[in-house]
Amino acid sequence: MKYVIGCFFSAVLGGLLVASIESPSSLWITSSEAQVPMKPTGPRIIPPTPLNPTLSKPTTKKSGQATQQNFFNERGLSPEEEINVSVYEKLNKSVVHITTKSTKTDGFFLLEYDTEGAGSGAIIDKSGHILTNYHVIENAQQVNVTLFNGKSYSATFVGADAINDIAVIKIEEEPQILHPVTMADSSRLKVGQRVFAIGNPFGLERTMTCGIISSLNRSLKLRGNRTIKSIIQIDAAVNPGNSGGPLLNSHGQLIGINTAIASSTGQSSGVGFAIPSNLVARVVPQLLTHGHMIHPEIGIQRVYETEQGLLVAKLTPGGPAEKAGLRGPKIERQRRGLIVIERVDRGAADLIVAVDGNEIKTAADFLDYIESKKPGDTVLVTVLRGKEQTPTKISVKLTASHTNRQ
Repeated sequence: MKYVIGCFFSAVLGGLLVASIESPSSLWITSSEAQVPMKPTGPRIIPPTPLNPTLSKPTTKKSGQATQQNFFNERGLSPEEEINVSVYEKLNKSVVHITTKSTKTDGFFLLEYDTEGAGSGAIIDKSGHILTNYHVIENAQQVNVTLFNGKSYSATFVGADAINDIAVIKIEEEPQILHPVTMADSSRLKVGQRVFAIGNPFGLERTMTCGIISSLNRSLKLRGNRTIKSIIQIDAAVNPGNSGGPLLNSHGQLIGINTAIASSTGQSSGVGFAIPSNLVARVVPQLLTHGHMIHPEIGIQRVYETEQGLLVAKLTPGGPAEKAGLRGPKIERQRRGLIVIERVDRGAADLIVAVDGNEIKTAADFLDYIESKKPGDTVLVTVLRGKEQTPTKISVKLTASHTNRQ
């Protein structure tokens, strides 16, 4: 039996929050909150550029009949070692150590006690914005950041998207001290590609581990039954304290945020998970501008999953779906003396089978597709209607939802 555990480190009295990848596994994550939106700058996304390690040309030495070739450079490193070393030398100053303090209340005795947590983060611009996991700083009253030079700062909260477990905090420091990461296009990743994780496992600052991409497009259930389907699976060792730290490619570019591990012991077993950089690049600009993610809203609050599709269970009154003509269950109320009897006819509700021609079978599929759109976009929802199951296509214009939907 495996457990999915958020890669953070907390004190003995630290509180833990639980979610799961798949039953009966669970994701352990921690906490924080804060205020103060800051001036947006945004992460940089650039095409891959090789580190171009300087390697000496192979030299041939003859000793009798033997021929030897020397593939080591002037630093005494092989090509593979040179890449490893170059990635660390280029990126370790971009990684920060995050520690948090918060106050918890005992639910039985109503006693307050202090808790501490820790995780990792990556500097994303010269303005001092730092990318991390939301669960690293969730509910924290105090967030401190330590840079490569050992200097510590009190960080302010900028914004968070709890659904995707992404948060941005900020420190005040001179630009020349800050070393931002650059982001790569995670859609170009391949299974077997070498990756590097830099973070603070067990409080051991700027520790690097390496491995490969074990799989792509894994599903990871984070919170509120929200499943992210584009998760990167890696075999590089990540442990409590790695949460929020960068996952890097051989060019020294950020391709993901390390967020969880699968383990039965609470320590790395060679199965780690990272949020892809393309999702980060979509979320972070909104966090910098608004302090939260503006989600597209279709106005369908609840559905029932069936073998044929999604049966509409509840529509938002006056929402986009209701205005467009989608139908929910028919509710009939009858008064019998002082008693009002309510009868729900689910057979009158529309059965969603496709969106924009894409077959829909689960609520997660439906939500993922809607989340890939923007407020103002129009989607074509195909439903089966009535006892005759007549196929009907309905055009729905999405609106904006400003809630963080935690």
